[in-house]
Amino acid sequence: MNRKDILIVSALKQEIPVLKKGGIIYSLENYDVLYTGVGKVNATYNLTKVLIDNDFDLVINYGTGASKTYKGLVDCTRFVQRDMDVTPLGFKKGETPFEDEPSMIDFSHIKNPIDKNLICYTGDTFETNISQYDDVVDMESYALAKTCRNLDIDFVSYKYISDDGNADDWEKNCSKGVEVFKKVLEYYDNL
Repeated sequence: MNRKDILIVSALKQEIPVLKKGGIIYSLENYDVLYTGVGKVNATYNLTKVLIDNDFDLVINYGTGASKTYKGLVDCTRFVQRDMDVTPLGFKKGETPFEDEPSMIDFSHIKNPIDKNLICYTGDTFETNISQYDDVVDMESYALAKTCRNLDIDFVSYKYISDDGNADDWEKNCSKGVEVFKKVLEYYDNL
């Protein structure tokens, strides 16, 4: 796959830093990178703007996530909107009412080098009580996945587990996974 066919999407520059202490430069050379901002609305809006005017075959989301179960870099290929709660009307938690598409977005058919196919639970809150979620929690992936599904573009998300729901840990660890992520990108260079 050509690097120009791939868009890398991250919420914040802190997750893919351009410069780190000690003069070590981090970059994703020759890849287009979009920083969307935090949350589902920013993610949807900024990704849609770019995809409407450009022709990408694959969107790769890289960012941080929280988990009590996993450590390091993981792949997420299934996505649930954890803060959608219309249970008083008889819908399941995470289910978006009155949509024809399934509420869980599934891109597990897209091959990737980690291939754990974890579920990412997305919501517009920094979740501190993540024990109720089995895999990974974040704030943008569901929105990015839904945008790609709606525009018929392949999608995969890689999350560096920066914390287990502790905001202080996120601040210390948010930029630590980018070197591991760069090794994952070598997989796409060889397709």
